[in-house]
Amino acid sequence: MKNSTVKSQPRSSNLIGRRRVLKGAGGLAAIGLASTVFGTSAFAQSGMVALVHTQAAGDNGPVDSMIARLKQLAGERGFEYRAVYAQDPATYETIFRTLGEAGASVVISTFPGVSEPFKAVAPQFVNTKWIQLFGDAFDPAIDNVVTVSYDYYLGCYLSGIFAANLSQTGKLGFIGGISIPPINADFNAFKAGAQSVRSDISAVAAFAGSFQDPAKGLEIANQMYTDGIDFIQTDAAATDGGIIAAANEKEGRMVSALDPAQYELGPASVISIVGLDFGASLYNEVTKALGDDWAGGTHTATGLGTGVIDFMRSPVFQEQGPENLNARATEVWAQIEQAKSGILDGSVSVPFNTEI
Repeated sequence: MKNSTVKSQPRSSNLIGRRRVLKGAGGLAAIGLASTVFGTSAFAQSGMVALVHTQAAGDNGPVDSMIARLKQLAGERGFEYRAVYAQDPATYETIFRTLGEAGASVVISTFPGVSEPFKAVAPQFVNTKWIQLFGDAFDPAIDNVVTVSYDYYLGCYLSGIFAANLSQTGKLGFIGGISIPPINADFNAFKAGAQSVRSDISAVAAFAGSFQDPAKGLEIANQMYTDGIDFIQTDAAATDGGIIAAANEKEGRMVSALDPAQYELGPASVISIVGLDFGASLYNEVTKALGDDWAGGTHTATGLGTGVIDFMRSPVFQEQGPENLNARATEVWAQIEQAKSGILDGSVSVPFNTEI
């Protein structure tokens, strides 16, 4: 097994015109880069499985989890794999085309920005199975593409219930990477969960403008904590590092983050996570794609009870966090479990509201 990482060259072009750009110098540069990294040996690996991640590794979250689980599955099943960092949206289409020409069996990529490049490239490589994690269903469907969405907002609703019970100030915050419909829905569900417990509680949202800017996360979180907010739900991937750093500056500041890898970043501040296990999702979807009964042209909505999304307390916080907060968290946990059961059996309805 071999693992290569590609980083596309930075570029300031208008994303709306990225297809035109790909026909020019930027496209040629991406082709040259991909050819250099993949080399002739990669082009011969028809059984290759490739992950194209559009956020950088080292995020203690989605990307690190996906790479680790792809490596694990490659070891178990004995296939060649690649982890390719596509930093610049202008190069997505070229990278996907290069992988198709390389004879990749499966290509997995992430987040809404890859939808249009998938639509442009996938129909030309019908022997490659294409999987988009965190994407809407294609209309019309493409026979060799599977899209996967995540009902993360349901976990955020549970976090809101938890936050409302633990907050001493009655002020909650939410920090997202970028204001897009699914993340807006996450905030609205967080707020709805909190107000189902306390109608007088306030919840405000802010967006860093990036999923990879810890410095901006630190700035926003510090301002929120200064304003009296004592519980922040994150939804910002690597930007979360700065949010957690701000929470670490003073006891009693709480964060609900995204991934178990973040527990250790805030032993006495990361009290919980709304976990979205991208690694588990990738493992599940690639395992299906390697089977004979893979159903292309379909969409999977992944929610609570799937082993991919859940709301969980931090075991590290339970050992190192303030006793009063741990005691209160234990006291209210039955309420969380009851709400979760209600969501699963349909007796609790959580609105999917994308307007901020």
